[in-house]
Amino acid sequence: MLHPLRIHTSYYENSAHKNRLNFLFCILIIFFCRNSSYSQTIPSTFKKKVDSLITVAPKTYQEIDEVLKEFRKDSTLLRYVNNRSEDKGYLYGQAYALNQLGRIYRDISSYPKALDLFQDALKISINANSIEFRVYSLNMISVVYRKMEAIKSSLDYSQEALELAETVPEPSTGLKRSINVSLNSIGNIYQMLEQYDLAIDKFEKSMILEKELDNKLGLAINHQNLGECYEAQGKLEPALQNFRKSLVYNEIIDSEKGKIICNYSIAHVYIHNGKINEAVNILQTNLNKAIALGDKKIVTIIYINLGWAFIQLGDYDLAETNLETGLSMARKYEINAEIAEANKFLSELWIKRDDYKKGMGYYKESRKYEERITNSLNLRYVNDMILRYESQMIAQRLSEENESVRLKLRKNRTILIVIAIFLILLMGILYILYRQTQLNAEKKLLTLEQSMLRSQMNPHFLFNSLNSIKLYIINNEKKNAVHYLNKFSKLVRKILEASSQREISLAEELETVSLYMNIENIRFSNEINFNVYVKDDINTHNIKIPSLILQPFLENALWHGLSSKDGAKNIDLEIKKGKNGFIEIKITDNGVGRDAAEKIKDSKVLKRKSVGIDITKERLANFSRDYENYFHVEIIDKFDDDTNPIGTQIVIYIPTI
Repeated sequence: MLHPLRIHTSYYENSAHKNRLNFLFCILIIFFCRNSSYSQTIPSTFKKKVDSLITVAPKTYQEIDEVLKEFRKDSTLLRYVNNRSEDKGYLYGQAYALNQLGRIYRDISSYPKALDLFQDALKISINANSIEFRVYSLNMISVVYRKMEAIKSSLDYSQEALELAETVPEPSTGLKRSINVSLNSIGNIYQMLEQYDLAIDKFEKSMILEKELDNKLGLAINHQNLGECYEAQGKLEPALQNFRKSLVYNEIIDSEKGKIICNYSIAHVYIHNGKINEAVNILQTNLNKAIALGDKKIVTIIYINLGWAFIQLGDYDLAETNLETGLSMARKYEINAEIAEANKFLSELWIKRDDYKKGMGYYKESRKYEERITNSLNLRYVNDMILRYESQMIAQRLSEENESVRLKLRKNRTILIVIAIFLILLMGILYILYRQTQLNAEKKLLTLEQSMLRSQMNPHFLFNSLNSIKLYIINNEKKNAVHYLNKFSKLVRKILEASSQREISLAEELETVSLYMNIENIRFSNEINFNVYVKDDINTHNIKIPSLILQPFLENALWHGLSSKDGAKNIDLEIKKGKNGFIEIKITDNGVGRDAAEKIKDSKVLKRKSVGIDITKERLANFSRDYENYFHVEIIDKFDDDTNPIGTQIVIYIPTI
């Protein structure tokens, strides 16, 4: 495109007075030629696609690549994208196009041209303030320098790319891929320096990230690199496995170049394993494909490997032909590593032909290029760079870990404060609920105590007791009247005292119920035989029970069991030791039994409602919860041999408190 400019400026260079006019005329010609050329070669559909892209103006590699991916190998179309983007001031489009053009020249081993394009792309990326495209361009420059065996420069650019990419907290997919390229490039540099373990580490890290992105091209490249490292270490089996995995991925993405590289790598391992004929077949099949592809370095490598294979087969003429062809191409394209390799095999070939002079000449040539490569690598400098880079990475990792720990500590402290506040609130709520439960329980207990007091001091009992004493007075039985009046007053005092206490001794309870039975016996004309039996040497003063607990059961026995019975009327109260530390209190009457008592009660017009036992059971249940003990009441109906009811027995199981 620049030829018209050179032609016309040369034609008018002797006409100084027309320079200005000629310059403008030339510009017009260039513009016309450029546009007429594009109008002839650029499809209108592609132009519309590019214009649409520039209008939308995406800023990431992935978005642009989705539109232009199928055109990445067409240098004419890419130049159109670059020029059109430049006209419209679309820097991202320029950076993309220049990088893809650089890849095209890199893939045909035209490294200086590729380097210029990548450098231009880097400048535009900086102007666009795009970290993603800057990192991409830096990686591409690193790859070219590595292929040119300028290891110092390659490592510098890879490090810069990786450090720049890692400054982005949430990288895009394109930037993540660039990070993988950086890791792979550093791995390749380690590989060139024969630091295979370090290289393998980088390739494996890169491969983990490529799997996360499901980038099959990246996986293919890393498996290929791993295979080369394992082969260099003499680990041929894992090398072959990785080459084959790389081949599978390259077949999936249909990468012709990738398939060729994998196949000649597999052939290389076959030569090591003595499978020479298989290796030759693979190399010859892929030679034509490599020539069609146009990658001069790959073609050179295949020629040299064919020469090595034919040496192993003993076909020295074919070996010489292929090695000389490979050497010629390596010299033409300045591929020093392959020049050294070809000379090494030619030295081996001529020694096998017993021409030691030629063999030595090729050997010296091989050593010269190996030393040149060593000097270009500048191993000491690069090793220092590696050490510095690894130290920086370790320091950065430690810094990140420290920051992470600090953030975790702050987060944990915040969480602990929140948990502490929550626990305090929870404890406060639980305490309030507990106090509310306690107050409810106390209120319920107070209600029960009041109900119990009312049941024991009910008007009927008081009225009937005083009425009975009144009869003694009317009948002028002063002694009995005074005796029972004393007992009645003492009973009332006992009941009032007991009602203010939660528990009393069993001895006090027995004294109270004895007074109660004496008063009630007046109404039964002293027909009730009430007996108390204390067995097993029980000390009733040491046993605590809920206050006024026995009276309701005795009242029930009197008015439901014995009041309707003819003949002897007995109530026995027996206290003895039970199992598991319990005290058994048995109240036994010889009344009519519960069934008969219920029938009699139903037939009465005025029914006496007994609630004392229900209240007592509820009091026992509350008492059990408060003292974490167990109280149990059992009612047993007694029958004779003919199943006739002969009374009722109440058994109260009370633990010792």
